[in-house]
Amino acid sequence: MTNLRILALAGLLLLGALARAGSDGRQDWGIHDMNRPVPPVVDPGPAGPPAPAPSDAVVLFDGKDLAQWEDMKGNPAGWKISDGFMEVVAKTGSIRTRKGFGDCQLHVEWATPAVVSGEGQGRGNSGVFLMDSYEVQVMDSYNNRTYADGQAAAIYGQFPPLVNACRPPGEWQSYDIVFRAPRFGPDGSLLKPARMTVHHNGFLVHDNAELTGPTAHKARPPYKAHPDKLPLSLQDHGNPTRYRNIWLREL
Repeated sequence: MTNLRILALAGLLLLGALARAGSDGRQDWGIHDMNRPVPPVVDPGPAGPPAPAPSDAVVLFDGKDLAQWEDMKGNPAGWKISDGFMEVVAKTGSIRTRKGFGDCQLHVEWATPAVVSGEGQGRGNSGVFLMDSYEVQVMDSYNNRTYADGQAAAIYGQFPPLVNACRPPGEWQSYDIVFRAPRFGPDGSLLKPARMTVHHNGFLVHDNAELTGPTAHKARPPYKAHPDKLPLSLQDHGNPTRYRNIWLREL
């Protein structure tokens, strides 16, 4: 092999390695690595009133009942409702929508407990799961150190948010998520990965991020073919996190 061909091959191998690593630097850090730099803190200002649902939205929770939700076994959801919000009841389990969704624009408002208890992942922990598989983390990240890919607004275990836009405990916060579901071929092969654009309290925290597969704790599992539409789920992680004003526009 000539020196020119060797140099060309080396260049291709380097480009391949860079493509696999990606610009997000995932290969530079282990999953949930406490040494991974945390995002800069920004002040989102005070919370405003609930954002009204657009006329073409599917209203998943309007503060009145859990008719659109069930537990993970298909039974009525066991979370409580009070003053226009739902609240996680520990050990009742996560809940999911009765209907499945794929590509969507999702609005969710949430609040961690005003009385702070615990630290790290023990403070206000919950999560919003698109298609019951792809999580945007919910937790109290206001003056609360944890691993960067597990703080509030992280795409769990994969991408830290670009900034930490958390309000203090007990205050209402919002996620606005544009989600593009993965596409699979007839043989189950991955044609297009899932992508997310996320705003936290009005700040862009993920810009068309390409997911490596389903999110998971201490793992990055590969994609497995699944239906085009699956439920949205909210996590019971044992903390009394609250949710209100949840609506979705199918894209």
